[in-house]
Amino acid sequence: MSVAYKDDQEDWLTVCLKYLLFVFNFLFWVGGVAVLGVGVWTLVEKSDYLSLLASSTFAVSAYILILAGGLVVVTGFLGCCAVIREQKSCLSTYFFCLLFIFLIELVAGVLAYVYYQRLSEELKQHLNQTMNDNYAQPGKEAITLAVDRLQQDFKCCGSNNSHDWMVSVYISSKQAEDRVVPDSCCKTITLHCGKRDHPSNIYKVEGGCITKLEQFLADHLLVIGAVGIGVACLQLAGAVLTACFIYLLYKEEEENFGLWHGVHQLLVQKDQAGPLLSTPGPPTHHPQQADGTMTC
Repeated sequence: MSVAYKDDQEDWLTVCLKYLLFVFNFLFWVGGVAVLGVGVWTLVEKSDYLSLLASSTFAVSAYILILAGGLVVVTGFLGCCAVIREQKSCLSTYFFCLLFIFLIELVAGVLAYVYYQRLSEELKQHLNQTMNDNYAQPGKEAITLAVDRLQQDFKCCGSNNSHDWMVSVYISSKQAEDRVVPDSCCKTITLHCGKRDHPSNIYKVEGGCITKLEQFLADHLLVIGAVGIGVACLQLAGAVLTACFIYLLYKEEEENFGLWHGVHQLLVQKDQAGPLLSTPGPPTHHPQQADGTMTC
């Protein structure tokens, strides 16, 4: 293989990697926006339900995604600038940022998966107690609103069924005013509608609110885990492309330096040999014979 062909091949590979990194950075930025959106949506849209959970793992996973998504959006822009300028120091920083964000999103995905495995057990152990002990109690307004929204959104009543409310602190108190279930159990909410627990008046759902909330959280955890791990794999591919691009830039710099060094050595040798070739030597004297001819 000729040297010229090899150089052309390496230049072509560098250009291809450069454009691949541009495409990757665009996908990377879109993925960052998606990660950020999923994290914000989880916390803002469904934040009421978080107060019903005994563990903060679900919220932590969402916060990690928000952090990672924000870093991805910023890093994607910086990556484009680094690729355009072809600065090895900026590309190296970009490479390490990709690895760091990769680890963050991988942690979020793993946390979501781990919490998904024990979600059902946690809800069965804590949701019934949370609803019965804290509903409509002083200082527990957030839980009260969360339970009311839970029962209306999912059209359910009670953690397992409507009879769970019979042993709750709220129904047992005078505050209930002879209600047998909270008014949020009613299909059409009116004042004191919870005094009648007939199926035509309140929601009767197989498995109660635990089943509904478990399915809802499981779906969200799958989305969090899939987005986190999916974007993390995309970043790993980008890190590999970036490492290859940095390698080609270093190799090109070494070849250019070697070429410059070789030219410099030739110039130095020429400068050293030039004076010796251009300096005239002493005149040669040839004795003449008596007849005027020169002797050799």
